[in-house]
Amino acid sequence: MVTVRPFNGLRPAKELADKIASPPYDVLDSDEARAIVMENPISFLRVVKPEVDLDSSVDLYDSKVYEQGAFNLRQLMEHGEMIQEKKPTFYFYRQIMGDHSQVGLVATVSSEDYRNNLIKKHEFTRKVKEEDRIRHIETQNAQCGPVFLTYTDVPEFDDLQKRICTENDFEYDFKSPDGIRHTLWLVNEDEDIETIERIFKDVPSLYVADGHHRSAAGTIVAERRRRDNSHHTGNEEYNYFLAVIFPKSQMKIMAYNRVVADLNDNSNDEFMEEIRRKFNVTENALPSPDCRLKYSMYFDGKWHGLEPKADSFPASDPVKSLDASILQENLLDPVLGIDDPRTSDRIKFVGGIRGTEELERLVDSGKYKVAFSLFPTSIDQLIEVAESGKVMPPKSTWFEPKLRSGMVVHLL
Repeated sequence: MVTVRPFNGLRPAKELADKIASPPYDVLDSDEARAIVMENPISFLRVVKPEVDLDSSVDLYDSKVYEQGAFNLRQLMEHGEMIQEKKPTFYFYRQIMGDHSQVGLVATVSSEDYRNNLIKKHEFTRKVKEEDRIRHIETQNAQCGPVFLTYTDVPEFDDLQKRICTENDFEYDFKSPDGIRHTLWLVNEDEDIETIERIFKDVPSLYVADGHHRSAAGTIVAERRRRDNSHHTGNEEYNYFLAVIFPKSQMKIMAYNRVVADLNDNSNDEFMEEIRRKFNVTENALPSPDCRLKYSMYFDGKWHGLEPKADSFPASDPVKSLDASILQENLLDPVLGIDDPRTSDRIKFVGGIRGTEELERLVDSGKYKVAFSLFPTSIDQLIEVAESGKVMPPKSTWFEPKLRSGMVVHLL
């Protein structure tokens, strides 16, 4: 049983939603963000990537950065560019990318559920990134970037969502510069709110799809504030963190591909010989594999097909049988010497949204020697790993479309 809660969302004035809502902080670098803000000074990037307003010599973790973000958020509020809901509200947030559509519930979820593993994870978090998110939340006294959650579909909830989005007018409806359409509906009728809360009380678990550091940070902030509040009741806003919750049937996971800078002192022939120890290799493969347990490798100007030999991995293990794990354990580590892909500067991860042409470009540039195109991890694999209490290898999933930041903010 999980808890979802409506909240008094802070959101853009209706006519400014398309200008304020921004890409999330972690999909573009500071220079890219500065270029966007130069064209659009009310972009929410000034809140989630506030270094854009400071000299590029300022360290990203300097206290000035966090203070600038808090100042920028207050400015949006004081100028009336963002306004707070007068009553606790849920929201439905639809995204359309090409022929794919997904509708999520914008809500706050319980840090207690996170601690009790009712909100399940599939990745390790890094302390430095946790602390960065904590400082953003504490300095701004707000959660500005939602956690991306999923759950097993509930037909009653699907019917409710379709009815509300059909019968009610949307609050926002716009296309972002990347061509993705974003639509937001308010859910503020008491009966609908009570029905949503009731339905989710029968949902056994939620799963973190994207936003492990944000969910961990939200929970740590709750623990700190509970400890420091002698009148803590459990109902305070800090006990909950911002999320958008999608049914698993609507989730779109793309491949998360890899490029490696060198062959670890192997010659081309030695490299191919080493690969054949654990993989069957074919020539003239397609750039993208068509199913699990197949890889496409761009090397020496052409695509090769790789298929792991049956005895090269434990097929019954939910983590070690993942395509990303097999590639790591049978090739990247033993052949190319990438023993820790989280820290190695010889490997680069490329989101599937960039296409296999980007892999070819990187290798053909000479900066990288070899690229690997993977088949996307499935949502069922993600859930199986989360249920097992284990974690996936880094960069196993790339979710699209990305949630815009600033559509709705949770004030603490």
